Amino acid sequence: MTTKHILLLPGDGIGTEVVAATSRIIDWFSANGAVTFTTSEALIGGTAYDQTGSPLPAQTLTAAHAADAVLMGAVGGPQWESLDYSVRPERGLLGIRKEMGLFANLRPAICFDALADASSLKRELVSGLDIMIVRELTGGIYFGEPRGVKTESDGHRVGFNTEVYHDYEVQRIAHVAFDLAKKRGGKLCSVDKANVLEATEMWRQEVQKIGDEHYPEIALSHLYVDNAAMQLVRAPKQFDVMVTTNLFGDILSDCAAMLTGSLGMLPSASLGAEKNGKIPAVYEPVHGSAPDIAGRGIANPLATIQSFAMMLRYSFNLQAQADMLEKAVSDVLSSGIRTGDIMSAGCKQVGTDEMADAVLEQLEVASKKAAA
Repeated sequence: MTTKHILLLPGDGIGTEVVAATSRIIDWFSANGAVTFTTSEALIGGTAYDQTGSPLPAQTLTAAHAADAVLMGAVGGPQWESLDYSVRPERGLLGIRKEMGLFANLRPAICFDALADASSLKRELVSGLDIMIVRELTGGIYFGEPRGVKTESDGHRVGFNTEVYHDYEVQRIAHVAFDLAKKRGGKLCSVDKANVLEATEMWRQEVQKIGDEHYPEIALSHLYVDNAAMQLVRAPKQFDVMVTTNLFGDILSDCAAMLTGSLGMLPSASLGAEKNGKIPAVYEPVHGSAPDIAGRGIANPLATIQSFAMMLRYSFNLQAQADMLEKAVSDVLSSGIRTGDIMSAGCKQVGTDEMADAVLEQLEVASKKAAA
């Protein structure tokens, strides 16, 4: 039997709760499938800073490189906001992406039919929604130099960040997005601000070049980011795959999250380039550490559970198991079980562990049906 090792990085706030809930799902698949999963934990974010003085300890990075895949919770919280930027919890998240070369962030925005009424938009606009947002993750303004805050000779302070992209960074993320579009609906929308930002004018040109040379069968379109944001809330089902920069992807994926009913429902996968037969990968929910509800056992674990489903699909090529887990989540929602963030009239509200219990129950039902 094949054995795969998963590194768990619970992080801060509700990250510890949703990762713990998801680890039970991992254990179920380990006991009921063709692959045995082993797990270990390491520190990242504010908790790591408190214990080691670094938001990304060297031991964590070593363990991440050694693992077959990484499942992360969330980082950050108000108690660390006064720290220097270099050691804030978010630097741990950005650091692990950079050090592992995770340049492609896949963020699906799927509206389960049972949650269509939880969306901020009308049911007819979001029912059946299935968008994949591909965000470039290791370039752009988050990493560009120079950056900082300084005081000028006239005494005024100035803050500055630099948007930088190389052509090869755009080309590799474009290939990821085009390849996904080939497997889905055959449409790709590239989002930029080419009318005012030269860096994204180059982005548009490079994406178009890749499309013309390698993917003529894909319907490629381009939108400015302000128009793309408007279109996401006007007619979101016009999109299939969207590809965009680090900053724009950060914003648009959160916007798309609310179309599905809650940030607590969105998973993500961050992937690097294949090396020696292995693709480095970190899977995590899109939501943050939610310090206002941390420790209360009410956080929605479904985004993290679905992140594990993405791990099954993209890191371990276990398509049937990924489908099984995603269907279990859908069946739980269809049965009327909800956490507080997606609660609606007539449904049963549960906490983090109870939601994991419900998913496990559906997995058991599916397993018995398959064996019958």
